Parts: sequence; structure tokens; C-alpha cells
Amino acid sequence: MDWYPLYNSLRIAAISCVIVFFTGIAAAYYTARLPRVIKGVLDVVFTLPLVLPPTVCGYFLIMLFGVRRPMGMFLAQFGIKFVMTWYGGVLAAALVAFPLMYRTARGAFESFDTTLGYSGQTLGLRNSYIFWRIRMPACRQGIMAGTVLAFARALGEYGATSMLIGYTPGKTATISTTVYQLWRTNNEAAAFKWVVVNIIISAVVLTIVNMLERRDKKAVFK
Repeated sequence: MDWYPLYNSLRIAAISCVIVFFTGIAAAYYTARLPRVIKGVLDVVFTLPLVLPPTVCGYFLIMLFGVRRPMGMFLAQFGIKFVMTWYGGVLAAALVAFPLMYRTARGAFESFDTTLGYSGQTLGLRNSYIFWRIRMPACRQGIMAGTVLAFARALGEYGATSMLIGYTPGKTATISTTVYQLWRTNNEAAAFKWVVVNIIISAVVLTIVNMLERRDKKAVFK
């Protein structure tokens, strides 16, 4: 059994999760502080990939980064190519996973008690210190939930990924694209094995999150 799809899927999911962790938190933090009208517009833009079909997201990525498109040709001069490469899968997975991190983090930031931040400012604490040592710990449940959802979404991504990087064994194959290709060639036994692998990984991730949540609750009550 070729384990490359598992390795590639975990690699793509992990890298894209790191990307959306920082970009999603930054977007959520600054958007929550903007006026209502501007916040509404940005909220629509940032959330759009969540409601669009993944194939539509993949289409826009091809239109933007295709080898014959201006952006694609410009990046090709520096040896960067997102079409039919595994790191193109990172781009596709990050695009569709970003709204989950953004929406969850924004909800956590909006529920944060701002008086805690103001109290830190009166004590002379820097804004960066307040953000990382006061705001982020207070919002850790929402941040953790968004991170897990983003990772799970990136791990199971198929539509945008298949359009942008396709399916090449040993190069761009992921668990999702491998399941489809095996099913399409009537190899249902092998496809089922990969389905089980995906279910096991997702169950392990959710179990770890539940354990962390229970630990945090115990720490609070202590």
C-alpha cells in the first residue's frame, strides 16, 4: 500500500493550518475593531469561500495562478508554480479552510471582555503583551475550535485541490483524490481502506481536542 497520499494530505493540512491560524486570527482581530459597514463588507469577502462550491474556488485559483495567466507567468519566473504541485494543494486547502478559522476566531474576540484589555493598558502593558498574554488565553477555546476545524477541512479537501493540482501518484495525490480515483477504477476495497484511514485521523484529532478542553476546564475550576 502506497502511503504517499497520507503523507501528502497531512503535509498539506498541517502547513495550510499554520497559514490560516495566523492569517485568520489577524483578519478576525482587526475586522472586529472596524466600523460596522466596513466589517460587513470584509466579513462577506472572508467568508465567501465557505459558501462557494469548492470547485468554484478551484476555478478562481486556476484563473489566477494558471501557467498562462499573468500572475502564474510572473511567479514562474521565480520557479513558483501552484498548478500540479503539492504546495498548490496548500494554497487550495488554505483558501477553503480560512473562513472556518476566521469566523470562529472573530466570534471569540467579539465575546472578549474589553475591560480586561483596558485594565492592562492602565497598568502600562504593551498592546502586544495584552494580545498574547490576556486576549489569546481568554479566547483559547474559540481559537482551538477554529484550528481543529481548519485542519479537518484542509485534510478532507477535494474540490479545489483536485482542480488545481489534479491527481498524480507520488506527486500530488491526497487521500481524498486517491479515494475518488480508486472508486472510479472500481477498486472499492482500496478506496475503503483510505476512507478508514481518514476517519481514524479525524477521530484522533477530535479526541485530542476533547482531552485538551477537559484539561482546561479542570484548570479553571482549580
